[in-house]
Amino acid sequence: MSRIGKLPVSIPSGVEVSVANDNTVTVKGKLGTLSQKIDEKMDVKVEGEEVIISRTDDSKTQRSLHGLSRSLINNMVEGVSEGYKKELQIIGTGYRASKSGKTLNLQLGFSHPLDLEDPDGIEVEVPDQNTIIIKGIDKQQVGQYAARIRGFRPPEPYKGKGVRYKDEYVIRKVGKTGK
Repeated sequence: MSRIGKLPVSIPSGVEVSVANDNTVTVKGKLGTLSQKIDEKMDVKVEGEEVIISRTDDSKTQRSLHGLSRSLINNMVEGVSEGYKKELQIIGTGYRASKSGKTLNLQLGFSHPLDLEDPDGIEVEVPDQNTIIIKGIDKQQVGQYAARIRGFRPPEPYKGKGVRYKDEYVIRKVGKTGK
């Protein structure tokens, strides 16, 4: 039995979970609505204040999908009730971020500024020019957008300049020594 898959997903108050005939799980909460299609061989049931996921057989693919299905449903429930947040820090001389309307403006040492439109369902805040806060209800979408911004200028190991997650530790290297 999957250690993660056998755990029930608890439904907090104010959140509704429904399962359609084609195993599409829809979760509605105070922050929005999310839906995800779960594999047909997974048996998803809503019993009281819990969602229980079970598999029909013990094949290798079903065992691997069991924990995944439970995690996806749990992430949807957590997303519509509390939401997800990623914080990015910009470190480097002349590197900065600003926000104008729904456009995130980044200056990361390129010859041109980067202008990124906020995706649907994502809210971006810039409290100061060296911090970016990304919020949303879809964990995958928040993480993907944060990784996209970080990918423009990942932190380099010699001076530590670049875009990094708030709690990310960058291993520093010693530079060349002159004679």
